[in-house]
Amino acid sequence: MDINFNKNEDHNKLLISELKKRFAYVKLGGGKKSIEKQHAKGKLTARERIDYLLDPKKPVIEIAAFAGDDMYEEHGGCPSAGVVVKMGYVKGKQCLVVANDATVKAGAWFPITAKKNLRAQEIAIENRLPIIYLVDSAGVYLPLQDEIFPDKEHFGRIFRNNAIMSSMGITQIAAVMGSCVAGGAYLPIMSDEALIVDKTGSIFLAGSYLVKAAIGETIDNETLGGATTHCEISGVTDYKAKDDKDALDKIKNIVDKIGDFDKAGFNRADAKKPKENQEDIYGIIPKSRADQYDMYEIIKRLVDNSEFEEYKADYGKSIITCYARIDGWAVGIVANQRKLVKTAKGEMQFGGVIYNDSADKSTRFIANCNQKKIPLVFLQDVTGFMVGSKSEHGGIIKDGAKMVNAVSNSVVPKFTIILGNSYGAGNYAMCGKAYDPRLIVAWPSAELAVMSGNSAAKVLLQIEKASLKKKGEEITQEKEDALFKKIKDRYDKQVSPYYAASRIWTDAIIDPLDTRKWISMGIEAANHAPIEKPFNMGILQV
Repeated sequence: MDINFNKNEDHNKLLISELKKRFAYVKLGGGKKSIEKQHAKGKLTARERIDYLLDPKKPVIEIAAFAGDDMYEEHGGCPSAGVVVKMGYVKGKQCLVVANDATVKAGAWFPITAKKNLRAQEIAIENRLPIIYLVDSAGVYLPLQDEIFPDKEHFGRIFRNNAIMSSMGITQIAAVMGSCVAGGAYLPIMSDEALIVDKTGSIFLAGSYLVKAAIGETIDNETLGGATTHCEISGVTDYKAKDDKDALDKIKNIVDKIGDFDKAGFNRADAKKPKENQEDIYGIIPKSRADQYDMYEIIKRLVDNSEFEEYKADYGKSIITCYARIDGWAVGIVANQRKLVKTAKGEMQFGGVIYNDSADKSTRFIANCNQKKIPLVFLQDVTGFMVGSKSEHGGIIKDGAKMVNAVSNSVVPKFTIILGNSYGAGNYAMCGKAYDPRLIVAWPSAELAVMSGNSAAKVLLQIEKASLKKKGEEITQEKEDALFKKIKDRYDKQVSPYYAASRIWTDAIIDPLDTRKWISMGIEAANHAPIEKPFNMGILQV
């Protein structure tokens, strides 16, 4: 075995080990003591509730597990944004489940919590997927209310989406399993059906203390808005449950009766595993983001039978376009080739760079996939578009614009996997988050930024040096080296996949061996949403 393969394998397995370690930490939510307090109240944790609700031995994926990672430290942190979101199966039906984690600040909503909830609703809307809310929240986290309350993509958008989903016929079920206060009280009541757990669940616009202060009425919270009140007097909720498991069992029974859905009709055959060993991926992906490798070898380890049909194989070689199957689903793959390639004219093209011909090829291929109703998978390891007089004179901006246009107007579902680099306009052309991929995930080897840490640090160093010289400071080599390291360390933190995942620029950081599962479940979800408009690229310079 190649020595570089072994070094790469060791490095990438260490990254997987770090991923598992960090995931184990966020799974604890507010910590073991907070979990014990939850149990002492007779309540399950958010993750325990979801695990009980979802069908065992069926695939499941978690959305934005690292949301809030290394954020809000001055407020005590917000692991997983204080809410757990998973896509799985309830009674055989694919669903999205959103559960407030009451071990994190009593389930209070931080700004990133709102963003994560909105992302969950976006996935449900795009895929016409049933969504289940397990509510246990103290409402808005008041010290940060100005960052969560009034804007378009803030807390109130949740309830607007409830109404929109209802009008679209998307099933919404809510179980109040703890606190549900103030504006948050609208979420379960704007769902199709609402359940409440006796003695632990409560719903009210204002709690007993605020009621006393506002109108002078003395009343306890249970009488004000408990299960008996809302199931027997107000009629606000539809079902009373004796405990968490009873509520979850009732949800299972409701979901079990939901009728079949209209299908988009994406092509699926019998699933077959790749012939090539998938674990070889660890040895193929290089330790250094600057090193090259053959993307064909990655594709062989992701697609069924390791077989694919390449489109325009000898043209625009810096991007690979091909038809294949993943877990039986037909897909069109657009992937950055990461090794130096030679064109028919004898010219060399750098790996990971998008050239005129590769942009042109990709545009045509994306249009073909839309024409044939084939979902698109983007494998990103891109440094950007080619620069220089030759590319500019050849119209690289026009060719790049065509590719961005095709990605933007694509009507088939898109899925983006960031393997390595995701820099600059390359991120956009290869279907970054701004271009509405149904799911976008990163491998632990990924980096997302305008440019690499090394390049950015060099640019920023020159700016910093010029500023210091204007102030009359002398820049020694030692001081320059220290300044460079400081700038690069700061920038490197920002290009980390965890930095991106904490802000939900990606939906997850995943083990490469889980890639097929994410794509397969994503296409299955997308199959719930028939395509309603034709592919049209509008005005396009050809």
